[in-house]
Amino acid sequence: MAVLASSAQRKSDRRPPRGRSAAVRRAVLAVLVLGALALLTISFRSPTSGALHDAQGYGASALRPFQVAATRVARPFRDAYDYLSSLTSAKSENAKLHREVGYYQALALKNLAAAKENANLKRLLDYEQGPTYPRDYRAVNASVISFPSGPFDQQITIAAGSNLGLRVNTPIVSADGLVGRVTNVGRVTATVALLTDPDSVVAARDLSTKVSGLIRHGQGNTLILDQVAKDQVVNRGDVIVTQGTRDRRYPDLYPYGIPVGQVISVGTSDIASYRTVQVAPFAKLTGLDAVAALIPTKASTLP
Repeated sequence: MAVLASSAQRKSDRRPPRGRSAAVRRAVLAVLVLGALALLTISFRSPTSGALHDAQGYGASALRPFQVAATRVARPFRDAYDYLSSLTSAKSENAKLHREVGYYQALALKNLAAAKENANLKRLLDYEQGPTYPRDYRAVNASVISFPSGPFDQQITIAAGSNLGLRVNTPIVSADGLVGRVTNVGRVTATVALLTDPDSVVAARDLSTKVSGLIRHGQGNTLILDQVAKDQVVNRGDVIVTQGTRDRRYPDLYPYGIPVGQVISVGTSDIASYRTVQVAPFAKLTGLDAVAALIPTKASTLP
C-alpha cells in the first residue's frame, strides 16, 4: 500500500499545473496566428517570383495528386447528390404542373358548361321572341338541377318555384318544344313530369291535317298520338303541336301551338280501333340544361 501510494503520488506530481497548460496553448495559438499573418503579408508584398511563391508552387505540385484523388473520390457522391436534388426538384415541379393542369381542366369544364347553358338560354330567348310562343304567357327560365334517377323515373327538378309564380300543372318547355308539366312545387324548386311519364296526357293535333289526338308515352323515349280514327289522315313527317283550349268550359293545361314532336311512323291494325301514330319529341328530354315555365298573364285564353 505504501509503494502504490508513493507511485501514485509520483505520477500525479508529474502533471503540469492547469494554469500552465492553458498558457502554453494560448502561446502556441498566438505564434500560429502571427506566423499566418506574416506569411500573408510576405505573400502580398513579395514579387511573383519570390521564394515564398516558389514554395507555394512546390507545395501545390506536391498536393496536386491528393487534390485529383479527392476530386475523383468525391465526384460520384457529388453526382449522386446532384441527381437526387434534380429528381426531387423534378417531382416537385411535376406535382405543381399536375395541380395546374387539374385547375385549368376544371376551369375549362366550368367555362364549357357555362357556355352551353348560355347557348340554351339564348335559344329559349329566341323561342320566347318567336312566332310560336303562346300569347298571354310570360316565361320563367330555370336551370335543371335534378335528372331522372332511373329508367322508370320520368321526372326532373328545376330551380324555380312558387316564389316565381309556378303552380301545379304549369307547362314547361325548352327551346325545342314541350317538356312536360309541374306536378309538385316548392318555394324555390319544382318537380316536372316529362312527356314520357306514364301518367302524362297532352291534347294535341296534327298541324298539317288538323287531326286531333292525345299524346301519351310510347316505347323508349318516343310518344304516340292516341285516339286517331282509322279514317283520319296523318302523314309521316307531320308536326304535332298542343291542342290548347277549344272551349272555355273545358280548359286545357297547355296553350295552343307548342311544338311537341314529329310523326315518324303511321300504322293500322285490323284488331285496333285507332291508328298507331308514333311521334319523336322535339325536346331532348334526356339532356336538358335549362327550361322555361309558362306563366299565364290572364285567367284563361283562347287560341
